[in-house]
Amino acid sequence: MEKQPSASGALDKKHAAVCGLYCGACSWYIATMEEPKRRQRLAALFQYSKEEAACYGCRSDKRLPYCDNCRMFACAKERGLDFCGECEEFPCEDLKAFQSAMPHRIDLWANLDRIRSVGYKRWIEEIREDYTCPRCSTINSTYDLVCRKCGEAPSCKYVARHKEAIEQYLKKG
Repeated sequence: MEKQPSASGALDKKHAAVCGLYCGACSWYIATMEEPKRRQRLAALFQYSKEEAACYGCRSDKRLPYCDNCRMFACAKERGLDFCGECEEFPCEDLKAFQSAMPHRIDLWANLDRIRSVGYKRWIEEIREDYTCPRCSTINSTYDLVCRKCGEAPSCKYVARHKEAIEQYLKKG
């Protein structure tokens, strides 16, 4: 198994997805790195085996089955790009459909613009703040409406900004 930092770990490119998502704030990544019960619950919900339910980030050797089949990842690799925002077709129809499907993807355009302007390392530093609990400094996912460690509500700036969209999505679930 590949050794990885915790969800609050280093400024690793593995945690900067080609589409502009921050893997460190992904429910699956957090489940893999820090919360075995969450991983078990998600695996059951999506009918993944325990091994399939592990993910170490977009650019790692171990990703979810969904991420292994990611069109954006394959396209960026084929074109020799690090991020979708570098593409002359940005945003393509695949990326637009992906972005609009779930609340954790709302800020993709802004994320990709920021990566282009300051680089992925600085962006990771900045985006981590967006998902960090103001009380205890735990990184939370978009779907952690309250901090998963201390119960602070909202759990982070991202949730505060997009709470309505997140709650509507979760009600549909």
